[in-house]
Amino acid sequence: MALPPLAEVEDLLAYPGVTATPEQAALALRLASGAIRNRVKQKISFVAGETVILTGGERVLKLPQRPLVQDADNLLTVVEILDGNGFEMPAVEGRDFVVVGSELHRGENWPTSRLMGWPRGRPLGIWADRVRVRYSHGELEIPDDLVGICLDLAAATLANPRRLRSESAGATSVTYTVETFGTGSLTADHEKLLRAYKRSTMSVAPS
Repeated sequence: MALPPLAEVEDLLAYPGVTATPEQAALALRLASGAIRNRVKQKISFVAGETVILTGGERVLKLPQRPLVQDADNLLTVVEILDGNGFEMPAVEGRDFVVVGSELHRGENWPTSRLMGWPRGRPLGIWADRVRVRYSHGELEIPDDLVGICLDLAAATLANPRRLRSESAGATSVTYTVETFGTGSLTADHEKLLRAYKRSTMSVAPS
């Protein structure tokens, strides 16, 4: 499923210095949004009911996409897949785990906690080696700082689509900064803002 751009065409066309057709603006936003998502390893936009298989084996299970969205229309479903016999055991929030941000926490081994989980014979408080999670995630409204970065990158692409370092037209010569070389050229300020949205590499596969 294609994700929507992180900014609107109308906003880019109103951005200082941008001259483009709506089609050109839409393409520039799509490329800029892809560059941002690739850098932070997050889809960012709201996605309902995605199913993933996560690697367990620890007390804390980290959901790869955030923020987690839970309400009456967006339920969190967690199923442990037990190795060997293919047996599956649903995990119940509040009984087998608790949600802390975008993490699913099992109970500590001591003192005794009801959040130990199933099955018997395995270390208490540890997730199974594989866990299937169905959850909704992402921003219901894209934060302004991400919109700004997307507009910056898209505007740079429209200003310098051929990624030239400099170009001349008659007596006029223009030298571009490194930051404006096409899409995906994030500045140091962009990188600083994106740190809050990045996630670390982890084992996860779509189901």
